[in-house]
Formats: sequence, structure tokens, C-alpha cells
Amino acid sequence: MALSDDELDRYARHIVLPQLGGAGQLRLKQAKVAVVGAGGIGAAVIPALTGAGIGQLTIIDADTVDLSNLQRQPLYETADIGNAKATLAVNFARARNPHVRFSAIKTRIDGDNAASLLSGHDLILDGTDNFATRLTVSDVAVSLGIPLLSAAAQQFQGQVALFHGRPCYRCFVGDAFDTDDCDTCAELGVLGALTGTVGNFAALMAIRALSGIGPDAAGTLHLFDGATLTWRQIRLVADPECRTCSMR
Repeated sequence: MALSDDELDRYARHIVLPQLGGAGQLRLKQAKVAVVGAGGIGAAVIPALTGAGIGQLTIIDADTVDLSNLQRQPLYETADIGNAKATLAVNFARARNPHVRFSAIKTRIDGDNAASLLSGHDLILDGTDNFATRLTVSDVAVSLGIPLLSAAAQQFQGQVALFHGRPCYRCFVGDAFDTDDCDTCAELGVLGALTGTVGNFAALMAIRALSGIGPDAAGTLHLFDGATLTWRQIRLVADPECRTCSMR
């Protein structure tokens, strides 16, 4: 696999970076990423990964555009209300970069279909807004041996972490959230610009991991406070009783 003349021009600002170069750009071109959720986080992640030249993006989201989404989801327009987010996101991204292969999955991911939808990818990026889905995605990521990047934003708080096996996301949040009745941004609110900040940071972590830049960041939680404009890091510890990863 090689970069075409158009790709060499398109990714020129990447290729001149000594930490990335042509070899790193080729690794991005060979990568397959599943983005779960085309909402606030996904609306930042999808353009960033598309522009970076990820080889294949699978966008999984069963929702349609609602008027309240437009405050933080710049992939969509007022005229898109009522239409499928996954399809609209792919159309937006395909127009941005024809070298990326896209797949729109307009299905809610759950325990029955997650393994079939996520297998074959090099990285899963979860930007959904409820714990039940996040735990399902994490459990399947562990079983498939695929790295998981989890990103979330609520009110003024954002968090991003890369998980690869152990510790896993369930080690972080525990077993108390395997239901759909937990709080989401619809109930608690979220600052629109925060989702872009967190989503772009998650995209940066994805590009870094896939291209081989720097040390492995797995197991560190990155927390952002949008009210104080501060970042902090917390090293996550594996739960010896975790039902997902303790036996692996």
C-alpha cells in the first residue's frame, strides 16, 4: 500500500512531522476505526479522523437529528432534523476526504450485535452518552482484544481514556450502570463547545495510538474541567474482581 500523489499533497502537513512522517501516515491509511455514536463527541471525532486519512471509518448510530443537537453537533444542519445521523455523518465525511472508506450503521449497538459490528477494527472509539452502551462496548472490546478509546462530556466536565485489555472501562466505573436509566446530557446539560474539545482530544489520542507516536497511553484517565480550564490525569487500576477483564 502506498500514498497517491493526491494523498501526499493532502497529508503534507502530517508527513513533514518527524514524529509521524510517511510511515505513520501509511499506518493511518491502513487503520480501521469504529466510531460508536455520531453525537457531540462523534461530531468532532469524525471530521478529525477523516481529515487525518484513517483508512476505514465505521459510524454506528441509530439516532436521528433533533433540534437540540445543533447546539453541539456541527455535522448537521437545521434541514437535517429527523434524518439519520450515521448517514449524514458519512455524507459529510465522504465529501471531505474521498480516500477514506465509510460505512454507516443505523442500528443501536447492544449485547446481541456488538461483537459482529465491532470485530475487524483496529480501534473502537466510544462517544455514546449512557453507561449501559459504554459497558457493552467495553465488554466486547475486551473479548475481541481491540483497544477502546472512551470519551464523554457532561455539563462542564470531559473525560477521555484509552483501554487495552486490563484495566478496562468496567474496572473504572464498576457494575452499577448496566441499565439505561442513568443520567445523560439530556437531563444534566452540556456546554456545546466542551464536546468539541473532548472529541478532538479523543481524535488526537486515536491518531497517536494508530500511528505509533509516543508511549502507550492506555490506563490513564484524562479529565478536563471546562469551568476552570484545567486538565488532570488519573492512573487507573485494574479491579481484581472485574467480571470482564480479571480472567484474561
